[in-house]
Amino acid sequence: FPMAATDPQVLALAAQITESREQDIPPLLLKLKGILSSPSLGCEESNKIKQDMYDYGLTQYCLLVLKRDHSQLHGAWATAAQLAEILSHCCVGLEVKEDPEEFYKKFLPSAIDTLLVLGKRLQARFTRAIKDKEKQDFLHWFRIVTDAICWLFGGHIQLAACVLQNDRFLQLLITDDVETAIIMMSVLHNILRINSSVLLQVEEETLHSVLDELVYKLSSTTNPAVGSAATKLLLFVAKFCKQLVQLLTARYKGLKGLLSKQWTGKGFDREVNQLLDLLYLEQSSGKGEMQKQHQAACIIQAAWRGFQTRKRLKKLPQAVITLQRSFRAKREQELQHLTKQKEDEALKLQMQLQRQRAMRLFHQRQLALLEVVHASQVNKYMQEMEEKSALTIQRFWRGYRARRIFHQQKQSLKEYKAAIIIQRAACKFLEKRRRRRPLSPWKEPKGLTDEQRLALQQKVDDYIKLHPASQMSEEMSKELHMQAQAKLAQFLLRSRLDQRAAQRREALLAQVNTDVELLMNAPGLAETTEKDLGAFMSRSIPVATKARQTHNTMLKYTRWPWWKKLGDEFMEDDVIPDGAINTELETLFIGGRK
Repeated sequence: FPMAATDPQVLALAAQITESREQDIPPLLLKLKGILSSPSLGCEESNKIKQDMYDYGLTQYCLLVLKRDHSQLHGAWATAAQLAEILSHCCVGLEVKEDPEEFYKKFLPSAIDTLLVLGKRLQARFTRAIKDKEKQDFLHWFRIVTDAICWLFGGHIQLAACVLQNDRFLQLLITDDVETAIIMMSVLHNILRINSSVLLQVEEETLHSVLDELVYKLSSTTNPAVGSAATKLLLFVAKFCKQLVQLLTARYKGLKGLLSKQWTGKGFDREVNQLLDLLYLEQSSGKGEMQKQHQAACIIQAAWRGFQTRKRLKKLPQAVITLQRSFRAKREQELQHLTKQKEDEALKLQMQLQRQRAMRLFHQRQLALLEVVHASQVNKYMQEMEEKSALTIQRFWRGYRARRIFHQQKQSLKEYKAAIIIQRAACKFLEKRRRRRPLSPWKEPKGLTDEQRLALQQKVDDYIKLHPASQMSEEMSKELHMQAQAKLAQFLLRSRLDQRAAQRREALLAQVNTDVELLMNAPGLAETTEKDLGAFMSRSIPVATKARQTHNTMLKYTRWPWWKKLGDEFMEDDVIPDGAINTELETLFIGGRK
């Protein structure tokens, strides 16, 4: 931060912005407008405040906020337009003494580019807007941004060429909308008024693009406002430089007729007549020179056309042969394509017929087998056929997948085999080379000197001192032994109890399985004998009592009169209310549980 006296409002705003969140910064930056427009400020004080704003980074904050996307927040476009105006006022009249190259070569061009991008977004929103209120708002904000651009390059003349050479300026100028087109032509008029030589400083392509758009607006619209603005710009360009008048005369042949026929009597005849006078004057002065150039061009063209004709006649037989060859090759290719297409269609039809025939035979074979197979074995037969079909499909799919993987890995297998052969040859070569090399005589390892031995012994002693061995007394050993014996006894007792519980579970499972088999193999009621009834009678008195009570309840329910069953119209026949069956359940004891 600068050491000189700083405006307290700027200092407080900078501190507040530093401590605020990112979404709260744009409304805070709008306070700069009130600071700059204070009536008590003089010229020197205003420049001093602008310098403080730049030193404290408030101007850079404005530029960063303008680079954001304002389409997601409510009221962000109005804030962006006001920040654009504040940014232009902060930069005009500011003279940076420390690192001026950063300000003039980087910051100002970046500000111009950002404002043009903002103007392009506002122009697009204005074009897509449907409601009149939205269109008026976007047009108002667009005009504020363009005024900020004009104010900025008006304070820094070198930015006029930067604006004109920017692609987004041409995009803004090339529009069919009347309101924004008039505003952009007024911006171009301000550029030419501030720096009239800027058209000679820009590239030729940029100059041609600007002039093409102005002439296009004259030829494509009948709006007097657009025509007047374009005519005044062309007149300003023609008055400035004779070179540009020559360019207009040579590049746009029908411009004079367009001006005299379409734009005469539209309310700006004075400008139209002045432009026509300049164009006709240039045409009359350059008519003799143009005639000489025309005659020379005719001679050159005649000689060139004669040379080209003679050259073409020499190459004509070869060209005819080449054309015939290419035609025959193309016709042969088309015939091959048609033949292949017919063969593919015939093969597809044949495959479809074979598939239909196979399906028909398969269904006939199935029907014949179903007539032979017993009814009780149909489901089993169908399941076997499905399993066989699934196995066949899986076998074909695995074969196809294996063949595909093999073809994919064929090259890698070749490379792997080649690598094995190369490695084998290299190993054989190294083995032969190793056998030819004479063996080196045996060298005894060097022993340790006395000094090395003493140093090693010292290291061992130091390690033993740092890591002494743990020692345990006899009482601790006995106590540890008793704890291990107690835990072992607990483990053995627990394992024995777990083993008994597992045996009990297995016995219960066996009993359940036996009961299930008895129930599955039970005969019908008509075939039941006393022996069969004995197999299903429970040996538990509570269970038998519960079964008897349930049976009596079901009999009572079946003998109820119709008026007691009025609420059971939608119940199934074999469903009995739980309240009627579960009577006196709390008084039964089954298996030791209530």
